[in-house]
Amino acid sequence: MTAGAAHLATAKLRRATFMASTPPPAQGRAYPSGGQLELIRSGVVRAILPKDAAAALRTDGFRLLDVRPPWEHEKARIGGSLHVPLFVADTDPTPITLLKKWVHFGYIGLWTGQHLTTINEQFLPQVEEQVPDKEDKLLVACGEGLRSMIAVRVLHNGGYKNLGWLAGGFNRSADGDFSEVQGTSELQYATVGGVSYLFLQLLLLLKVIGKENRGS
Repeated sequence: MTAGAAHLATAKLRRATFMASTPPPAQGRAYPSGGQLELIRSGVVRAILPKDAAAALRTDGFRLLDVRPPWEHEKARIGGSLHVPLFVADTDPTPITLLKKWVHFGYIGLWTGQHLTTINEQFLPQVEEQVPDKEDKLLVACGEGLRSMIAVRVLHNGGYKNLGWLAGGFNRSADGDFSEVQGTSELQYATVGGVSYLFLQLLLLLKVIGKENRGS
């Protein structure tokens, strides 16, 4: 397997992991499901590539707001960043939710390591508690860039006007884009778990072997 094929397969694993584990906001809740692309395309929310994030944090006055769920944040995170998850584990004890958890584990959780999640209804109040000044600059980030896209819409509607969006998420970052990375995993792979993580490790191993063979 070539390095290019390994990279493509890894990207597909990341995408599948996110899409399988992240439900859309439910109808009738305070968190809207549309409009976030318009905020970014219009420039109301500034799109910042991972390679430019360090400069935005260091010289432009942004603070990094990580909206990934706790299990991804624990695996890899940026030192000094803020953390308020947009989605949290669904702990509803009703029989329907328990059934969903069993189905989720069999079809998704076993392969991706992701939990059954629900939207964090306290997301905006929790951000307001950590960042009471809504003039502060916040660079909102997640793994793929999709959850953070929803989060910037929620924050903008909540009165935060100086927002940035980490385009493509941490998964698009390269080694060295962020300093002070903490945790047990590489930042790019924190969304991947379960059996798919074993496949990822195999792909990375094949990539290293491919490089060694080309260099010999």
